[in-house]
Amino acid sequence: MGSPSGTMPGSIQGTGSFCFEDCFPPCRVREQPRDRRQGDLFFEFELSMKPDRIRNVVLNPGEIAKDGRDQTSRRRPNAQPKNRPTASRAGTHATAEHQKGPDVHSETLIAAPIDPNLGTKKGEGLKAWRSWLETCIKFEASDLIVKTGQSPRLRVRGELKSMQVDPLSLELMFQVAKDIIDENQFDYFRNRGSIDFAYDFDDRRRFRVNLFMARGKPAIAARLITSDIMKFEDLYLPDILGEVSMAAQGLILFSGVTGSGKSTSIASMLQFVNERKRVHIVTIEDPIEYIFNDDKATINQREIGIDCLNFNDALRALVRENPDVVLVGEMRDYETFEAAIRAAETGHLVFGTIHASSAWQTFGRIYDLFPENEREQLRKLLAYNLRAIIYQKLLPTLHKNIGRIPALEILLNTPAVQKYILEAREGELLQIIKQSHEEGMVDFTTSLVRLVEEEYIHQDVALGATPKPEELKMRLKGIS
Repeated sequence: MGSPSGTMPGSIQGTGSFCFEDCFPPCRVREQPRDRRQGDLFFEFELSMKPDRIRNVVLNPGEIAKDGRDQTSRRRPNAQPKNRPTASRAGTHATAEHQKGPDVHSETLIAAPIDPNLGTKKGEGLKAWRSWLETCIKFEASDLIVKTGQSPRLRVRGELKSMQVDPLSLELMFQVAKDIIDENQFDYFRNRGSIDFAYDFDDRRRFRVNLFMARGKPAIAARLITSDIMKFEDLYLPDILGEVSMAAQGLILFSGVTGSGKSTSIASMLQFVNERKRVHIVTIEDPIEYIFNDDKATINQREIGIDCLNFNDALRALVRENPDVVLVGEMRDYETFEAAIRAAETGHLVFGTIHASSAWQTFGRIYDLFPENEREQLRKLLAYNLRAIIYQKLLPTLHKNIGRIPALEILLNTPAVQKYILEAREGELLQIIKQSHEEGMVDFTTSLVRLVEEEYIHQDVALGATPKPEELKMRLKGIS
């Protein structure tokens, strides 16, 4: 262990004897909150190491990254998986749950037997980790959430349920972190406080994982992902999305909160193109989720940190890669969105995701990414290059053989919509959507009404999902 800062991420908020590195004898860490200065919390540590002994080292956690030894390069370490298997993504869209499967209605779910205080031997963290994933698969959960000091939790049919496991020790959680990623990734995590990667459970199932620090302790959020790309009818998506995906150029945006199935729907649209058009498709993802096999299309999938440095660099390289269709995993900032809209303007069909609370409100989210002096030009680019905005939200169903189903709002860029965008009347687009159902558009309230009428969801679920409960109540009158 070359410097005290090397142990800092593991020791903050920790107790007992532990450090990140395999020192011999192990470092003994004594934590003492010492002082608060301008919002920073300082800690005093006693560190024992061989052959030297350092006492009473005072460090500020916020200054750790300033130690030259702990600086990482801009390139993120390689993500772990060597294979790209297929999987079954339970709990997402209309994924089946077995009629006689495990009891997912109880408050606690039984995990594979694992001692929560395994110690810190290499491999024991991996054993615990795989037991949690096994339980996630067994109960057809969509997500696994793990936090130091608590039992692991699963999201089953949209609800969080606890595993029947004792609270997890700090030592075990750090060992899990060390066992499920390689050394380069671990260094990145230690210095940055979080890392995204994909983890292969077996030949059929893989997980998208975010490993992060929370109050000085490790936590994990993992989502089951699949390469079994479902068709529109399997996902209860309308046929109009097939027409949209066959456009020659333009921008197609999916909006919604995290976990709303945006990636699943886009994968279905890309597969629709793959089966029908001889085009070159390039995806830019962090990490890669769905694995495509070439059909009529040629598909190249690029993962941030492995195949390219970041979204911006990957988008700048697109011109040399000669794609017809592009997927940008998530449009989080000005640079990414600006590059994506320019790609659409120059003749590419671009798919992307963005966080917003409705199709028409997505415009406000986009404009917020840009400085005010560029918004008028952006408005023109959107008016002439946008193809569609699809907002979706996954809702629990009344059927045991259907996990969750999407409620949708679809905005298509018709001449009327284009006119409203150019006139800066985006706030009035909801009325255009409501008046254009015959053209394939649908507003969120109408989507909810249809799901209730067709007995896919309960009225209470619909009322809990809508931002306009009074309007929905009026529409639902007479539906028992």
